[in-house]
Amino acid sequence: MIDESGNSKNNNKKSQKLSTKFYEKELQNLQIELVKLQDWIQHQGLKVVVIFEGRDAAGKGGVIKRISQSLNPRVCKIVALGTPSSKEKSQWYFQRYVPHLPSAGEMILFDRSWYNRAGVEHVMGFCNQTEYNEFMRSCPEFERMLIRSGIILIKYWFSVSDEEQERRFKSRINDPMKGWKLSPMDLKSREHWLEYSKAKDEMFKYTDTKQSPWYVVPADNKKSARLNCISHLLSKIDYKQVEREEIVLPPRKDDKGYIRTPFANQTIVPQKY
Repeated sequence: MIDESGNSKNNNKKSQKLSTKFYEKELQNLQIELVKLQDWIQHQGLKVVVIFEGRDAAGKGGVIKRISQSLNPRVCKIVALGTPSSKEKSQWYFQRYVPHLPSAGEMILFDRSWYNRAGVEHVMGFCNQTEYNEFMRSCPEFERMLIRSGIILIKYWFSVSDEEQERRFKSRINDPMKGWKLSPMDLKSREHWLEYSKAKDEMFKYTDTKQSPWYVVPADNKKSARLNCISHLLSKIDYKQVEREEIVLPPRKDDKGYIRTPFANQTIVPQKY
């Protein structure tokens, strides 16, 4: 039997689990390349948009974290918009996303995006059929406009099996550092697994275009998914290493008349550790 991630349910991915040592070494190498990519984006004034979509608990946040953690937050920016306000609901649907598009020298990572309309809004009834149909019709045109304007648009769909998603949900319930990730909407989505699968198939039918294809990331194995996604992202932009000027620390000028304020006169954080 084949699940949504394209894997046989009898073919357990755990047999291909990466060792922590290998994973960390490969991740470090890829993050070094991401810094080179960042420098190239700045040097060339590129405008890059990367969209991350997929099932709840599929691992989108994990790969976004690994991409951004070694980069300059002024260059690599994460956009994760909340529920639209009443004013935003009255606007042109794409309007709330446009201000977050990149300027020259920026890479924007969308942790969910305008594709909310094709997924959660459609399945949970937050938009009507007319609004949904209009999105499907206009989204490919909107993305073609972005690409014609010079934006590099890359779209990833993280695919996770039913069993693996349930395992991750259960692991979050008793984890005090991950419980916040389980929103009421996440739990409700479990009831609509089939509807979400159908919505994803329909979304691909309209928006998996030659100009802006969807790249599917099998995500049952988190470590493999992160490495594969980052490696693929690096392959989609023809970047070169930008030579940096040698950094030489200037000598510090000493003012012999300056006396530092004594610690006793300052409010110090208690040293508990």
